[in-house]
Amino acid sequence: MEYLRSLDESGSEECFLCRAAASTDAAACRQTLLLWSTDLSIVVMNRYPYANGHLLVAPRQHKPDLEELSEPQQLDLSRQTTVAVRILKRAVSAQGFNIGMNLGRVAGAGLPGHVHQHIVPRWGGDINFINIVGETDIVPQALSQLYDLLLREWTVLTGAT
Repeated sequence: MEYLRSLDESGSEECFLCRAAASTDAAACRQTLLLWSTDLSIVVMNRYPYANGHLLVAPRQHKPDLEELSEPQQLDLSRQTTVAVRILKRAVSAQGFNIGMNLGRVAGAGLPGHVHQHIVPRWGGDINFINIVGETDIVPQALSQLYDLLLREWTVLTGAT
C-alpha cells in the first residue's frame, strides 16, 4: 500500500536514486538503502521488492535514457551488476536471476527519469499459487536484516570498510 500511495506523489519528491547517491554517512545510507557506490554507480535495495534481495543498480547521474550514459558509466553499471549477483548468491543462496531495465513509463518504469537496472534473485519453486492467484509477493526477510547481510557480504567480497 505504501508503494501504491507513493505513485500519486511521483512528481512531488526528489528522485530516490539521487537521494541515495547523495548519502554520505552510514545512517543516510541505511535510510536510503544504499549498499555501496562507486564514482559512477550506486547499488540500492528495492524498497518495494518483487523478491527477497531485489536490488537496483543505477548511474550516479540522473539520466533518463540508457543511450545517454557514457561508456565508462555503462561499463560500471555492468560491473556493479556482476558484483551484486556474486553477493546475492552468497547472501541469499539465489539459484538464478532476472536482470533487466524498464525504459520509459510505457515499458513499466516506475521511475522513468533515472535509468536503473533491476536484479531479482530467483529460486526453484519461488512462484506458486499465492503469487499468481493472490497477486501477492512473498518477501521472507525484513529489509533491515537483509541490508545488514548484504552489506556484510559486500565488505567480505571487496575488502572494503
